[in-house]
This record gives sequence, structure tokens and C-alpha cells, in this order.
Amino acid sequence: MHSTWFHIYLCAEKHYLKQYLMKKLFKISRAALLLMITVGLSPHTNAQGLEAKVDSMIKTVFKDPAGPGGVFMIAKNGKPVYLKGFGMANLETESEMHTGNVFQLGSMTKQFTAVAIMMLQEQGKLSTEDTISKYIPDFPNGSAISIHHLLTHTSGIKDFTKMKTIKDIAQKEMSPAMLLDFFKNEPVEFSPGEKFEYNNSGYVILGHIIEVVSGQTYEDFVTEHLFRKIGMEQSGYASDRKIIKNRAYGYHKKETGYVNKTAIHFSVPYASGALMATAEDMLKWQNTLKQYKVLSESTMKKVFSRNRLNNGEEFTYGYGWHIRELAGFTSYEHGGSVFGFKTMGVYIPEKDLYVLGLSNCDCNSPTQLTLDIAKEALAPFKLDK
Repeated sequence: MHSTWFHIYLCAEKHYLKQYLMKKLFKISRAALLLMITVGLSPHTNAQGLEAKVDSMIKTVFKDPAGPGGVFMIAKNGKPVYLKGFGMANLETESEMHTGNVFQLGSMTKQFTAVAIMMLQEQGKLSTEDTISKYIPDFPNGSAISIHHLLTHTSGIKDFTKMKTIKDIAQKEMSPAMLLDFFKNEPVEFSPGEKFEYNNSGYVILGHIIEVVSGQTYEDFVTEHLFRKIGMEQSGYASDRKIIKNRAYGYHKKETGYVNKTAIHFSVPYASGALMATAEDMLKWQNTLKQYKVLSESTMKKVFSRNRLNNGEEFTYGYGWHIRELAGFTSYEHGGSVFGFKTMGVYIPEKDLYVLGLSNCDCNSPTQLTLDIAKEALAPFKLDK
């Protein structure tokens, strides 16, 4: 008798315990869903909304599906949540753009050059406080210009890409020494550290310093110590002559229509703009940097710090990246432009959000579009601020 009642009692307890646990689980699940919405880990319907919005934004700029196009990516927590190709990769073969196409990066190359310099500093082979004259003894005013000045565009050296005679060497194979001779005797624009003025010559000099210090060519150093180490299998030093698998071909747009881009020898943009990559490889690059696999955390903090002029005024450039604000968040940004291509990348460290735009026609700039896409992706996070 007592055992029967005891059995009934246990069954009742199990029943009420089950109901209690189900109610708690429902509350936890509901709270988790609300948390997802609040912090921006959007449910499927919201993700679809973002995708449709971004599609529309891109097609507003990249209007010709039968013309040159681009690849756009949004990555959250190191993984793509949006990755699409638009338009054509090759107009002659009518090959559609796909996300694995290789693009010339233009000035996004500068971030690789800056990281290479900082790698050599961590190895004790140079210092950002070293002057140019230590590595290039005959460089005019070299004893007053530091590697730091070169990295931050505050050297005052003439930007060789703004020289009228640039067209005379654009298609010539130039050694780094020849390239330096092309601009080194030009009058300086201002005293080192006096002002910030974007300068390609400074990064050409940095490339030459990398070669002097490492004993390798710039191409070999970046390939061995960055691309291969990171697994950026489709990245490399650009060429208009080599066979590049999955190449996105570059174009200009004239009044009569699209034309193939002007040829260039990539020994001319060199360490300021001669690299190429895919969107997937650029995400590998970004993930490696944030995980401190190439440079230490303290060095990366320096890379992504704003700097000051001689008068103490702060300016928004670190080492190879602009350090700006976007929708209330700190952003690391850089674009690129080289014949037939334009590129733009934005990283929001606080939200681990990376947005990239790559275009194979200099008629379609992804710069503002990439920034706008980043703002759209950041919208759910504004509740956190």
C-alpha cells in the first residue's frame, strides 16, 4: 500500500518536474532569441533582409550585368555571411564573375608592405625610428626621414605617381633602384612630420628597405612570409603577362564602350600597389592579423594606432591603414586603385566585421559602396551603443 502511494507520488513529481523544466527551457530559448536580435546575430529572416538590401545597393552602382563587375563580401566573426560576384570577369569570353576570381589590389598592397616592415622590426633587423640613410646612403635628406615617416605618409617626398613623366616608365621593367632614381631628386613637398599627405613613393622606399634588410626581393619576401604562411593560395605579385588562374580582367569605360585596361609593368607600383588576391584570401589575411599569428598583439596595436604630426596634431593613419570612425565604431580602412581595378576593405574590430569590395573596372568604384554596406551590416549593433 505504502509502496503504491510512493510510486504515484514519484510519478507526480516527475510530471511536475518535466513541466517545470519545459517552461524554463522555453524562457531560456526566448531570451536567447531576443539576445540574438539585440546583438545582431540575426535570425534567418533578418539575414535574408540584409542580403536583399545589399544586393540592391550593389546593383545600384554595378548597373550593367553584361559589363565588368565585382565581388563583395561581408564576414562576421571570421566567416563570410555574404559573398557574391556580379557582372563579368572577362568580356571577351563572356565569363561571369565568381567569388574565386583574382583581383589586382592597388594600394591595399600597402598593408602587406607595412606588416612586412613590422615583422622585420620584431626580428630586430630594423626599427621604425631608423632613417632612410641607414639603408639608402645617397638618398637626399635621408638622415631626416624615418621609416615611421614613410609608413605614415608624412615624409614630404614627392609622390612619383603625380609626376607628369610617370607615363614614360609605366610599361618599363624597373628595378627598385631605378624607381628610386626616378623621383628621389625631386624637390620635397614639406619637412618630414610636418603634414600628412598620401604618398606612394614612401611605400616604394619601404619595399626597397625590405629587400636590403632581408636579402630577398619584395615579391619573394611577401610570398614566403605572408602568402604561403597564411595559406593565401591565389594571391601573388601581379602581372599582365603571366597566366593567372581565375583572373578577373581589368577594364576602362570609354564613350564607345568598355576597353581592356592600359598595360602596366608591376615593377612600377611595386610595394605601393602591385599585389593581387581573391576575396577569400583577403579574409584569411584579416583573420590572421586579428589572431596575432603574423605580428604580436603589441605590434598590431601600433599598426592600428593613429599618429601625430610635429605640432602634436593627430591624423587618422596608422601603418598601412586609415584609422577612422564608421557609424560610431572605430574602423580600419583602405582602398586601392590601379589601371582597370578599384578595391576597398573595411574592418570594425569591436564587432569583428569585415567588408570587402573588389571591382574589375575603374568605372565602378566600390569605396563608398563598401562603406555603406558596412553601415548596413552594423545597423543591428547600434542597440549596443
